[in-house]
Amino acid sequence: MPRSPSFAALILAAGESSRMGTDKALLPWPPMNPGKLAYSQASRDTFLSAAIRSLGLVCDFVLVVAGKNEPALRPVVFASGADLVVNPDPSLGQFSSLQVGLNEILNRGRDAAVITLVDRPPAQAATLDLLQSAFTSAPNNIWSVIPEFSGKHGHPFIAARELIEAFLRAPATGSARDVEHSLQQHIHYVAVSDPLVAVNINTPEDYAALGTNLSH
Repeated sequence: MPRSPSFAALILAAGESSRMGTDKALLPWPPMNPGKLAYSQASRDTFLSAAIRSLGLVCDFVLVVAGKNEPALRPVVFASGADLVVNPDPSLGQFSSLQVGLNEILNRGRDAAVITLVDRPPAQAATLDLLQSAFTSAPNNIWSVIPEFSGKHGHPFIAARELIEAFLRAPATGSARDVEHSLQQHIHYVAVSDPLVAVNINTPEDYAALGTNLSH
């Protein structure tokens, strides 16, 4: 029987961005000056605000998980119309932030989450529509829909309540990948034409390369 879920969006943004040297959540989007990390006045968006706006078009609300960077992210989150929750111990790792966010989503009565990382470029609207359509039409034994581009799995992905609860049962020091791999029979991979779903920005070189590619 097809689902009629109530979608919430979750953006994990509690990392320290140590390899980047500056908070990835606040990098300009799209990159206006490839290779330069200084904020360009020509860019009106950051990775965080662009992700909030993109997900806000298809979800009931957007929740951002921050860590020690909460004071810097709070103005962007609220100005973009999203909500904020803080991971009290981000040193436990990214999976602990996922659990903090998912607990809040369940507390707000939602049963499906569109999950992404703040260092991933915002997905195209057509990609989000495709993922949600695949999820709502999937049989009930499918607990997650994950985009795939050229054989690479990416973000955002959708988690049903069953997967959310599996994430919450795992230790805080675990990983989403390990949980997903243990539940492969419940995962549906969807081929998309959006190369940005498989892009991961960790270093200034990654950011510069992304800006160069987008400008061509």
